[in-house]
Amino acid sequence: MREREEFIRGFNEAFAKNDLDFILDSMTEDIEWNLVGEEITKGKAAVKEFMKPMEKVETLEMELDKIINGEHTAAAYGRMKIKESSGEVKSFGFADFYELEGKTNPKISKMTSFVVKEKDNRS
Repeated sequence: MREREEFIRGFNEAFAKNDLDFILDSMTEDIEWNLVGEEITKGKAAVKEFMKPMEKVETLEMELDKIINGEHTAAAYGRMKIKESSGEVKSFGFADFYELEGKTNPKISKMTSFVVKEKDNRS
């Protein structure tokens, strides 16, 4: 279980660093990513395309508060502060729920993400 926790931690750190290669390598070919309230993205190619605008976003802070492990599932939540290419700074909380395939080298087959913008006084 410790390995899975490190995998999820590394995956979230890859998001903070915009490490698209690591992110895609951590997913199955038929990944399904449900960004709640936005859209459902299916397949690695679609995820890669969806994430292109994020290349210009700089992560200023990331706090990963908790990682929860199950046999074929995991979850993580925390907060991030980012700076967009326009210079605008935004803070938000997130919770991600993962369905995993494989025990020794897990891959994410399904991901559900909840993202909530924090009020300006927390920025």
